[in-house]
Amino acid sequence: MAAVNSCFGLKGKIMKKIKIADVTLREDEKNGFFSFKEKINLAKKLDKLCVDIIETGKISNKKTDILFLHTIAPLLKNSVISCSVALNEQSCEQAAEALAAAKKFRLKIAVPVSSVQMEYICGKKPDKILELIKTLTEKCASLCDDVEFAALDATRSETEFLYNAVKTAISAGAKTVTVCDAAGEMLPSEYEAFIKSLYDGVPELKGVTLGTECGNELDMGCACLAHGVRAGVGEIKTSVDGKNQTALLAAAKIFKARGDFFKAYTDLNYTELEHTVSRLGFSKIQGENPDSISEFDKSEGIVLSDKDDIKTVEIAVQRLGYDLSQEDMKNVYEEFVKVAKKKQVGERELDVIVASAALQTAPIYKLKSYTINSGNLIKSSCVMVLSKDGEELQGMTVGDGPIDAAFQCIEKIAGRKFELDDFQIQSVTEGKEAVGVTVVKLRSSGKLYSGKGISTDIVESSINAYINALNKICFEEA
Repeated sequence: MAAVNSCFGLKGKIMKKIKIADVTLREDEKNGFFSFKEKINLAKKLDKLCVDIIETGKISNKKTDILFLHTIAPLLKNSVISCSVALNEQSCEQAAEALAAAKKFRLKIAVPVSSVQMEYICGKKPDKILELIKTLTEKCASLCDDVEFAALDATRSETEFLYNAVKTAISAGAKTVTVCDAAGEMLPSEYEAFIKSLYDGVPELKGVTLGTECGNELDMGCACLAHGVRAGVGEIKTSVDGKNQTALLAAAKIFKARGDFFKAYTDLNYTELEHTVSRLGFSKIQGENPDSISEFDKSEGIVLSDKDDIKTVEIAVQRLGYDLSQEDMKNVYEEFVKVAKKKQVGERELDVIVASAALQTAPIYKLKSYTINSGNLIKSSCVMVLSKDGEELQGMTVGDGPIDAAFQCIEKIAGRKFELDDFQIQSVTEGKEAVGVTVVKLRSSGKLYSGKGISTDIVESSINAYINALNKICFEEA
């Protein structure tokens, strides 16, 4: 078929490429299983496994969802990132803007096509649904070259209406059309016949990629997908846990063992996959060593001791969101050993160690002076002077509190804004003149950088920590 890549397999058979679209992050929109950091780590792992498409949910929380897309967009090297849009044109623009930094991205329109779901989810009649499909697909096609139309509950729709919906999406610019079996009650042979009839009823499908998503109510989702591939499907949906969709590992095993039978292959990194994903669920995909899972019990967080080796510490550092070089990891571990001989190391202590030992550079920006005005009757303001290459640079800003004003002032002087990932203050001595350690974690181009500041003054230690993180960013990006 025109839309499917092919190559020669064993014994000279022509093999077609099957795209794998993983929906784990999309489904997490419903249950919120993952933290922000865990979602980033999961996306990176899926990209390393060479999953073709990584699906995310709709932008429902504008601040956090857009921040997540901004963060992972530049990180993905192999996978296309796909964002579902809400059923309005504004959502299409919002999603395209959030994914602008991605190497490859897709916009996905998912619209119900069965009578029950059209009425229940959209409250629209069939003719209005067709208008909606046309409008949204054309809008997405104007913003992105890769547009997917997903026909929800397709196996329970009226046949002629399904055909019309698919034709409408294709004529409006959809490059991928996915039919979804929400009920998950079809037998494999029935599903194969359904796919064949779809090709017969919609000849235009031969010019695009036909995808499929099968429910698993009868535990036959994987078999249905396999029969769908035999009937001409070019893209299948999987998830890491395989709870509501076919498990990624199960799909991989089918194509690895019997791909020659189906005359199909995937680009999955099978070796990496077998070491990363298991039927146990999400623990391994988050990058954790199964022998060390007890060390990272979610109820207690990270707890390390001097008995832990560098690999275990590296896993903990990755869980915090850092991506360190071997040299930086070696420096972090050496510092960790010194601290761990005196006490157990938790999440906050490990953050301080990373900030102290990783990516140590000669300072580009240095703090010369600062003045903070703050009170309960006035807005906090900051006047600050930094030096760079012998030149003094001054800035003045107003913020929501002294620390916010100070951080904004640094950004104004540097001429850049950063995503503040985390901000921690710890007391390391007791009494009125207690010394505080501040850790500031900034994101730049999706990568995490941390800085440390120490002072008896909380504001001063915070400023020093921010400048320390800024210097690491400037050094690495120079």
